[in-house]
Amino acid sequence: MTSTVLNLTLRPVVGFRFQPTGFPDLGAATYQAHVSGEGWVQALHLESPQSMANRLELCTWDPAANDQAEALRGLPYVRVVDAGGGFLTSSRLEAHRLASAYLMDAKIDGGTGRVWLEDRLGLVKGRLVDHRALAKAIFDLDPVSLIHGVFFAQKQWPSQPKIARAITCFIDALDVRPAVSGGVKTDSVNPSNDEGRGAKEGYGMVPHQRVEYTARDITASVVVDHGQIKSYGLGEKSEAVLNALVDFELASLFRQDGLRLRTACHLVVDQDCEDLAKIPTLDEATAKLRQAIDQHGDLAPISELKWTGGGK
Repeated sequence: MTSTVLNLTLRPVVGFRFQPTGFPDLGAATYQAHVSGEGWVQALHLESPQSMANRLELCTWDPAANDQAEALRGLPYVRVVDAGGGFLTSSRLEAHRLASAYLMDAKIDGGTGRVWLEDRLGLVKGRLVDHRALAKAIFDLDPVSLIHGVFFAQKQWPSQPKIARAITCFIDALDVRPAVSGGVKTDSVNPSNDEGRGAKEGYGMVPHQRVEYTARDITASVVVDHGQIKSYGLGEKSEAVLNALVDFELASLFRQDGLRLRTACHLVVDQDCEDLAKIPTLDEATAKLRQAIDQHGDLAPISELKWTGGGK
């Protein structure tokens, strides 16, 4: 089997209600799902693949240290520092990973990150992209980008190479109902709205509406494409690192203290869920990752670029 498919049953930590993702001009992402034997049922897209990719990737980072988590020590990634050498961002934190504008416009080896990356990726005008060579180059820059994908949309490059996600995860809720409530922002000093001191300026009493949801089922769906990981042609040791990274991220996100997606959306995995047993414990996943890293023997160093304001 070239893919692992997991369906993890979730529930709110307390009560029944949960806060949906809100989108401008859209609100909660409700839709109709067809359920066998029931017909069309109201559903809710609770967390998107893009958001879950970011949450999984954050499991590799230690925000207190501004560095990758200790379990990943020895793996390459790209750091960006400011003009004074202070940490600014990294390929693990940026929405576009290695394709981040901060990486592209930063400086390294007397030139821009854009030129440096084009050279590192081996892009040549008039020549097809060697996808295995591309995968090897990305592995040497940051292997996590081979798991969550990266798209180099650089028009000035000979090509715009793209790596699709090797792991896709999203959370949907089925048979949902709105739970409408409200509240009031109070002003005990001056509850009336005087001229120049109204709600717009932050004064006065401001009532507000709140819409949460309840659901019959909440499910986190995960697909890991092992065939894609193998197609990179990196060899057994590098494949072992990538597969161990996947297990580490899944264990960190689903085997710990639950998913705090938003202020009022704290979910936990139902411990009776059969697919949960297919995810190793965090201790097991950490040990597997450390073994894969320690036995690799040919990992590239961390790359550091300096941000001086970007632009042309």
